[in-house]
Amino acid sequence: MSSLRLATRGSQLAIAQSDIASEALRAADPALDVEYVVVRTEGDIDRTSPLHQIGGRGVFVRAVEQALLDGRADIAMHSLKDVPTAPVEGLTLAAILPRGDPRDVLVASGGRRLAELPPGARVGVGSVRRRLLLHMLRPDLEVAEIRGNVDTRMGKVASGEYDAVVIAAAGLDRLGRLGEATQVFEALEFLPSPGQGAIAVQCREDDTETVERLLAIDDPATRASVEAERGFLAELGAGCTRPVGAYAQVDGDLLALRAMLGDDEGEHARFGDAAGPAADGDDLGRGLARQLLAPPPGGNGAS
Repeated sequence: MSSLRLATRGSQLAIAQSDIASEALRAADPALDVEYVVVRTEGDIDRTSPLHQIGGRGVFVRAVEQALLDGRADIAMHSLKDVPTAPVEGLTLAAILPRGDPRDVLVASGGRRLAELPPGARVGVGSVRRRLLLHMLRPDLEVAEIRGNVDTRMGKVASGEYDAVVIAAAGLDRLGRLGEATQVFEALEFLPSPGQGAIAVQCREDDTETVERLLAIDDPATRASVEAERGFLAELGAGCTRPVGAYAQVDGDLLALRAMLGDDEGEHARFGDAAGPAADGDDLGRGLARQLLAPPPGGNGAS
C-alpha cells in the first residue's frame, strides 16, 4: 500500500477539507493511505488580532508549507483563498479540487435577512472586503472585526454579542451547517475573496510521482476560474491591503470575470468586468486589475 503524509491545520473545517482531498486521492487510487500531519499556524496561535495586522493571507499557510519544505509531509491542503499569490520556491499547487460554493452567507439571530436587521445592529466580519460590501449595502450597521472558527463566530450570534456574522458558504456546507444561514449573497453582487470555496493541494516540485498523482485530481474549470481571480489579486501587489473581491465563471472555453477594488478608507469601490478565453485567465485578471488601478476619468479615487 502506498501512502502520503498530508499537512493540515487542526481545525474542524481544515480536517473536513482534508477529508475531501483524501477522498479524491483514494478515488483515484483505492490502495492509497493518507496520514494527517497537524500543524499550528500563526493564525491559530493569535486568535484576536485582525488578519491584515499579523500577515494577511499567509497567516494560515506558512507553517503548513514549512512542513512540506522540511520533509515532514508529502502534500499540504489549503483553503485557496488563504494562499498568497507569490509562488514559494520548491513548491507547487499541483491540484485545485472542484470548487465548493464560492458565496458568502449571513447568519443572523431570529432568522433575519440583511434588510431585516435594525439600524445599528452589530455584524461581525473577518475581512476588509466584507466590511466594505456591508457598508455599501447597509451603512447604518455597526460592522465589527471578528476572529475564530465557525463555532466561535456563530456562538457569538447565539449569545447576543453580535446580531449577525458574515462567513463563507463553503465552510458552513462542509461542516453540514449551511442550513443555519439566514441569507445567501449572490456572488456577482457580494463578490467573494479570490479563490473562495476552492481547495488546493500542494507538494514539492521535485516530487514528480506526487505531482503526477495530484494532477489526476485537478479540476481544469476550477483552476481556470481561480487563476483569473488570483491573477487580478497578484497584479495589485503583495502589499495590497485594500478590499478586494473577484469571481470568475467558465462556460466551455470562455471565461467571465467580475472584480472589485476598494479604496484605502474602505468606503467606496470600483467594479469591472472582463471576458475572454478560459486559457487566458491570468492575463484577463491582471488586465482588469490594471484597469481598476488606473484613475477613473474625471476623478482620482475609487467610486
